[in-house]
Amino acid sequence: MIDAATTWQQACTALAGGDYDTAFGVLEAAMREARKPERARIALYLASVQSLYGDAATGEVAAALREARTLEPALREDPLYLALSAELDARTRGPDAAPPPEQVRAAADPLARYHALAALALAEQPQAALDVYLPLSELPEHLQWRLRSWQADSEEQLGHTQEAALLYAEAAHHAQGLNRAVMLQEQAALLLQLGQAEEARQVLAQARPLYLGHDLDEGLNLATWHYLQAQALLNLGKPDEALASIREADRLERAFGDPSYGVALVWGQVMTQLGQPEEALRHFERALTLATDADRPYAQHELGVALLDLDRPLEAREQLEAALADPEYPYQPEVLADLAECDYRLGRLQEAQQAAEQALAQGAVVPASLVLGSVALDYYHLDEALDHYERVVREAAPQSRDWITAHQMAADVMAQQGFRDPAAAYAHAQQALEYTPESDDWYGTLQDHLKKAEALMGEKSGRMLN
Repeated sequence: MIDAATTWQQACTALAGGDYDTAFGVLEAAMREARKPERARIALYLASVQSLYGDAATGEVAAALREARTLEPALREDPLYLALSAELDARTRGPDAAPPPEQVRAAADPLARYHALAALALAEQPQAALDVYLPLSELPEHLQWRLRSWQADSEEQLGHTQEAALLYAEAAHHAQGLNRAVMLQEQAALLLQLGQAEEARQVLAQARPLYLGHDLDEGLNLATWHYLQAQALLNLGKPDEALASIREADRLERAFGDPSYGVALVWGQVMTQLGQPEEALRHFERALTLATDADRPYAQHELGVALLDLDRPLEAREQLEAALADPEYPYQPEVLADLAECDYRLGRLQEAQQAAEQALAQGAVVPASLVLGSVALDYYHLDEALDHYERVVREAAPQSRDWITAHQMAADVMAQQGFRDPAAAYAHAQQALEYTPESDDWYGTLQDHLKKAEALMGEKSGRMLN
């Protein structure tokens, strides 16, 4: 006699080892031999396993649920049936789906609670998903990493990036093979969002050896690995290595699927850091053609900045205004600062100052302060200009382009003021000179400022400095 609970345990043992064929074989053989009530319950277990394939298996899940209720109409009220139905509904209708009833979220059956939690996460009800009580130990092994993944996704929906990253790390700990690599990559993506590029690179290093072959799933996920690696390297100031990674990401996408917006965008960012704005522009334009509605403002913003780098402020303004028109775009203060730069390039000093002040008030401190410094200099308000550049020095990432520019400008303003504070002028010039190539026009100017400041410091101390 076939027992549904025993059959499920056998299937779970196979699933724990990643042997889906054996799991399906066990369940399907039991379906052929079991009595009607047992077959109905096994059909629910089949639906549970099919649901692990996500959106690709909604038809199979629906068929298994249909068979379960046909064999045993009373199952329509069973918590597992209701939870699986809610998950299927959420996969097809998203936030419009009906959530699983409260009694299902608190059901005695942990498998029902798992699918209820998944349904809530898919229906964009992250807090409700996190409120489902479900200890890891109550679930079969093959669902433990998936539970942490759903919980991580819910924390991410709530904007809790650090908590989500930790949950993805735990999911990776419980997963194996390619699934572990994917969870590590999800963690790395969030670490990049948190500005932790070195930590992201270390997590990615753990994921890379888990790729063994080149089937479709591996190929596309490996493309994602290279895409994330390129971002980590770029943020660590290694654009040449980042270029190799983003090229490989593009190659794998084309070999196993289609080119993506994300890869095109990061490729453009790499070329920007390599000082090739024309090439960057080409990739940003491609990113814009590949972007979804939600991604468009990101591509428009990058494209606008690239056009500014090429001193094409009118075209840049068109792209930046389009990005600013999206109320959901999170970098609106930065767009305002870039629009202020457009106005400054076009000689509209009053408009530039107004937009930059608005951007500064909204938190875009570095780009807004650079524009305000330029406007103040044009009005020959040297003290005001110096205040803006020194703010950039304090707020910008050390050794970044903005940080170097601010040191250059601060040294130059102090020179125009007659080196009232030669030690400060010397410090600015020295910092800037360290990261300014000899081929740059600024190099000779900074050397002159350094020598004059050094001479004045020597006079004040009564001796010349070596």
